[in-house]
Amino acid sequence: MFKDKVLMITGGTGSFGNAVLNHFINSDIKEIRIYSRDEKKQEDMRIAYKNDKINFIIGDVRDFDSINNAMAGVDYLFHAGALKQVPSCEFYPMQAVKTNILGAENVLEAAARNNVKRVVVLSTDKAVYPINTMGMTKALMEKMAISKARDSRVKENEGVICATRYGNVMCSRGSIIPLFIKQIKEGSPLTITNPQMTRFMMSLDDSVNLVLFAFANAEPGDIFVQKAPAATIETLAIALKELFNADTEIQIIGARHGEKMYESLCGKEEMSKAEDMEDFYRVPADMRDLNYTKYVQTDGPKLKDNEYNSNNTKRLNVQELKELLLTLDYVRDELGLETLKELA
Repeated sequence: MFKDKVLMITGGTGSFGNAVLNHFINSDIKEIRIYSRDEKKQEDMRIAYKNDKINFIIGDVRDFDSINNAMAGVDYLFHAGALKQVPSCEFYPMQAVKTNILGAENVLEAAARNNVKRVVVLSTDKAVYPINTMGMTKALMEKMAISKARDSRVKENEGVICATRYGNVMCSRGSIIPLFIKQIKEGSPLTITNPQMTRFMMSLDDSVNLVLFAFANAEPGDIFVQKAPAATIETLAIALKELFNADTEIQIIGARHGEKMYESLCGKEEMSKAEDMEDFYRVPADMRDLNYTKYVQTDGPKLKDNEYNSNNTKRLNVQELKELLLTLDYVRDELGLETLKELA
C-alpha cells in the first residue's frame, strides 16, 4: 500500500518518527515528510539518515497555514505531534490545549482539504478515564478524529481517519528506562514514584506495528489498542539493576503531578463493543447521526466486568522482564552488547 506513496509524520523527530523511518527507509515508498518545529533534531536526523526519500519540513501544528501547505500531495499521515509529558501539561494546560487539541484540529482539517487517504492519530492510555491535562486533551483529540471521519469531504474522498492508543513505550524519549539506566551508571538512587504502579511494556517496534495494523484494518473512526504485558515500576527497577549488576539504592519519591496508579487502554464502555482481533482490540466508532429518534431504542450492550488495563493484563516477573528488556537495542547498546540489528 505504500509503494510510490507520500507519507507525512507530524512530530516526526521523536522516538516514533525515527522508528517509522527505520521501518520504511529501505522500502519502495516514494517520500517521507518529517514535520516538526525542532530544527536541531531534524538536522541530526538528516545527517544520520542521508537519504533523499526524507523531506524535512519546519513547522508547528498550531499554525494552520504551515501544516496545510506541508500536506499538499500527501497520501498518508501519521499524527504524532503532541505535548506528552504529564507534569508539564499539568503546569501549562493551555499549552497542551493549543498543541494537542487545536493543533490536532489543524492537522485533521488540512488532511480533509488535501484529500489525504488515510490518517492515523496517535493517542494514549491517559485518554481513558482521564484525570490529567495530557489525557483530557488527547481524549478530545480522539473525539475530533472521530468527528472528522464523518466529514463529507473525507467520505467523498473515501478517506479513513482512525486512532491508536499506546501505553508505556519502552526506551522512548523522556521515559523511565533511559532514566533508570542513567541513574545506575551515575551511581545515583533509582527514583521510583510508587513501587506498585503498573505500566504496559511495549517496544518502539510494537508502536509501529500498531499503527500499521490500524492503517491496514481501520474503518472510519476506529480506535485500535495493542495487547501487551505489564509490570510494576519496582519490578522494572529490580530487573534493570540485575541486568547492569548494580547495587543501586531504590528511593521512593511519590507520584508526580497527574500520574495514575495503572494504565487503562480500553474502558468498560469500550470493551462492551470492542472487537477482539487476536493481538489487538478494535473499538468501532458510533457513526449514527443526531437524529436519534429514527433509531430503535435498546438497553444497549451489557458492560463487561473489566476495562483493559495494566493491572489485569499479563503481569511480568523480574526474569520475564529481563528477557524482554534484552530484546531492546537501546538496552543492549547500554550494556555494551551487539544490537539485534547488528546480529541480524
